[in-house]
Amino acid sequence: MFAEMYEADDRRDGFLDPLSMLRDGAAEQVDLGSPEQAAARIKHAAHAAGADLVGIAAYDDRWTYTERFSVQAGGPKPNDLPDGLDQVIVIGQAMDSTLIETAPSALSGAATGMGYSQDAVVLLTVAQYLRNLGYRAVPSMNDTALAVPYAIQAGLGEYGKHGLVITPEFGTSVRFGKIFTDAPLAHDRPISFGVREMCEICNACSKGCPSKAIPDGPPTTERHNRSNLVGVKKWTIDGERCFAYWTRINSDCSICVRVCPFTRDYTRRRNRAWLRLAGSRLRRLALWLDRREGRGARRQSDEWWPDA
Repeated sequence: MFAEMYEADDRRDGFLDPLSMLRDGAAEQVDLGSPEQAAARIKHAAHAAGADLVGIAAYDDRWTYTERFSVQAGGPKPNDLPDGLDQVIVIGQAMDSTLIETAPSALSGAATGMGYSQDAVVLLTVAQYLRNLGYRAVPSMNDTALAVPYAIQAGLGEYGKHGLVITPEFGTSVRFGKIFTDAPLAHDRPISFGVREMCEICNACSKGCPSKAIPDGPPTTERHNRSNLVGVKKWTIDGERCFAYWTRINSDCSICVRVCPFTRDYTRRRNRAWLRLAGSRLRRLALWLDRREGRGARRQSDEWWPDA
């Protein structure tokens, strides 16, 4: 719905353009106290608005797209993010893991769609809150800049072999959006809980990827196409090959999310114990246990529905 509201104005909110704000903000800024106090206040408000995860990072020009895409012109248009928005609030929304278990399917696509919708509502709410306090705020989903490096900088998770963020709360089953603002906010620090070490021995996502878009080997500076960053040593997926597979199956995929051993229900004590094991020198045992229990196997869509 949000993406289609302003198509007549050559906008696709949340995907090619930032989310549109409907109201102006206050003319005067409210003193939020120290950057630490301000960050705590914004995070509290974001959680109240429905955010599952919130972190804050400094703006980094490396992650901003060089241009946006104009549907009407069929070509590039300026990526006109205002200057001076030096803080980035990163917001994560968990996806329904029971729907993801059916991936690839229309049901798993619904988990993605609901994640986007929830993300949009929270981003718009928090951005308007900031504006009401007298600060500038630009809510953004897939548009404007990369979300993955900002989520990592904001301390919400680690980078996985499948090119996604793996979080200690939801594994890979989470979507991220961000808000660019000039509010004075303290930054969070990146975290490490054993993801890289596990990805080096796992390969579940690369083996399970039907389009072979996920690498098998170690991190490199290899670049598949213009969709990839230049000069960054990491596991780099072939996003264009991945998306081509989506178009063939008429749905998004999410197999890499389903098979990732970190995608678990961490409200269960057993899975929290597994996470601690995965972050230790006994990670090979954790991986063996994951495969022994068969977690990550595809669930048939008709099994998701309750019995008639």
